[in-house]
Amino acid sequence: MDTNIVINKPSPKFQDVSIAPMHTCEHIINQTMIRLFHCGRSVSAHIERKKSKLDYALPAAPTDEDITRIENAVNEVISRNLEVTTEYITQAEAVDRFDMKRLPEGASDTVRIVKVGDYDECLCIGQHVANTSEIGTFKIISSDYKDGIFRMRFKLV
Repeated sequence: MDTNIVINKPSPKFQDVSIAPMHTCEHIINQTMIRLFHCGRSVSAHIERKKSKLDYALPAAPTDEDITRIENAVNEVISRNLEVTTEYITQAEAVDRFDMKRLPEGASDTVRIVKVGDYDECLCIGQHVANTSEIGTFKIISSDYKDGIFRMRFKLV
């Protein structure tokens, strides 16, 4: 398979290596939320180098104990020093493994999968670290819950 194919025209922001630790952490947070709350991946994301935010559709607001569980679980995964790898497959191969709703109309037949060790894998076009040891420590700095949406704001220290 030709891995030099331009899959989508990625936003320059997601090609900025300075947000790679935060973006890779987003993958870990998404999988952690799926495992802890049985929700889907974030419904909205704003990823920046210094601080970021993610929104999740949840039936109830997470408790303070839940917030601590999220932080601890994400940091435990980061501490595993997992390799972050990519794989290219066809959309036909991806359709049974991934939610294809966010794939832009007119995307090429080849899609890029980003894997964080054996913890998470998803369709993604952004920059990532090579190993979770490059991420730092995840810290939720604030959160709120309104109309079924839990928003967390976080940083890496």
